[in-house]
Amino acid sequence: MIKHNFVDRSKETILALYISLVRLYLEYCIPVWNPYLVRDIKLVESVPRRATKMVQGIRHLNYDRLNYLGLMRLEKRRVRSDLTDTFKFMQGMYNVEKEILLNWMTEVEEDMTKNCLRRVSDLM
Repeated sequence: MIKHNFVDRSKETILALYISLVRLYLEYCIPVWNPYLVRDIKLVESVPRRATKMVQGIRHLNYDRLNYLGLMRLEKRRVRSDLTDTFKFMQGMYNVEKEILLNWMTEVEEDMTKNCLRRVSDLM
C-alpha cells in the first residue's frame, strides 16, 4: 500500500508511515501470538526489512537499515514487551493472582514441551 500510494521515499515519510501503519499491526496482541517458530519469526521480521528498503539512499545497507532509522528489531521489541509484562504481573500492577498465572504458564510450557517432543519423535 505504501509503495503504490506514496511517491515521497524520504526517511521521515517512510518512517512515519511504517510506525503508524505497519508496526501497529505487527505488534498487536504480541503477548498472545508471540511467534516462536523460526519460520514465523523470519516471516514477521521480513516486513520491516521490506519497508526499510523503500527509503531512498539506504537500500545498500543490509542489516544496518533499522539502526540507521533508529528502529529496533521486532524480536527485541517482543522480548522487551514480555519483560515489561512480567514485571507488571509480579509487582501486582495487573489484577491477576500470581498463583493462577504461574499455574497457567506451567501448563502452557508443559504443552509446548510435549508438542516439541512429539514433533521430534515424528522426525525420527
